[in-house]
Amino acid sequence: MNNKSFASDNWAPACSEVMHALNKANNWHAGAYGDDKYTKQAEELFKRIFGEHTKTYFVYNGTAANILSLSVINDSFNAVICSEHAHINVDECGAVEKIVGTKIISLPSENGKITIDQIEPHIKALRMPHQVVPKVISISQPTELGTIYSINEIKALAEFAHNNDVFLHVDGARISNAVVALNSDFKTLITDTGVDILSFGGTKNGMMFGEAVVVLNTHLQKKIEFYRKQFLQLASKMRFISAQFLALMNDDVWKRNAENSNKMAMLLAKGLSKYPEVKISQVVETNGVWAILPDNFADKLMKKSFFHPWDLERKEYRIMTAFDTTKEEVDSFLSALDTAK
Repeated sequence: MNNKSFASDNWAPACSEVMHALNKANNWHAGAYGDDKYTKQAEELFKRIFGEHTKTYFVYNGTAANILSLSVINDSFNAVICSEHAHINVDECGAVEKIVGTKIISLPSENGKITIDQIEPHIKALRMPHQVVPKVISISQPTELGTIYSINEIKALAEFAHNNDVFLHVDGARISNAVVALNSDFKTLITDTGVDILSFGGTKNGMMFGEAVVVLNTHLQKKIEFYRKQFLQLASKMRFISAQFLALMNDDVWKRNAENSNKMAMLLAKGLSKYPEVKISQVVETNGVWAILPDNFADKLMKKSFFHPWDLERKEYRIMTAFDTTKEEVDSFLSALDTAK
């Protein structure tokens, strides 16, 4: 079996720039809990990217970033509105309900995206105080199906949220892939659209570990440091997260990594589309390909490299590329289908 996997960008190693930064940060003592030069530099870097009014808080993983983001907004009588496919709904083991104590209202979606028309019937608690009060709209950018919200779609969602005394949270585990796909930048996509709080992904784009919570709405910045400590996410040796973000965000490493993973997914989808037996089931916009595969096709490809079933009833699979995926690896993977018929 190929030593590269198409299972997830989480399976990829850390990129060389990140490993160099980790090694460099490991050469001397530094202040704990963020009182170090790397964290201060990384915090300033995020201010330059998202705006001087923003604050950024580093955490270990994506679930923590999402939970921390939602915790500073919600009370136990509130609710979060999201897609049925949202990571907070299906892949975080009930962490929102357990830790934040907030109900999730999940909406059906064929492409991972939710719309204002879907959200509006749920936005008000009609029988006070018997119903939960929605306080957050949470979207994933890109979605769990690899699709992306346009800049105008995010702007419209933020405006709708704010007009209804609701906040907009973005789960940006693969936010770099979305920025590249839209040929945009972080400020245009997030700050200028009116997003209140962002879970900013690093791990899936080449870091060893670490994510960030970017708080754009200044009203949400008061309690987050306390929650980060309570939720076990205040890293004592924070410099090892911060140094990675510096390496990733400087010199456009994040962009090159995302460009390659997106490009390889497009190449993979193009190769799969040559076979009439294969149906690409989602629009390929970032670094994931969702495809309906006959059993013999899936078996042949699995022998080359493992990837995850998505909906076995439909014979639908998710095939992911990463920052280090090469054209040769995609071609080798697809070559398994030459004998599948």
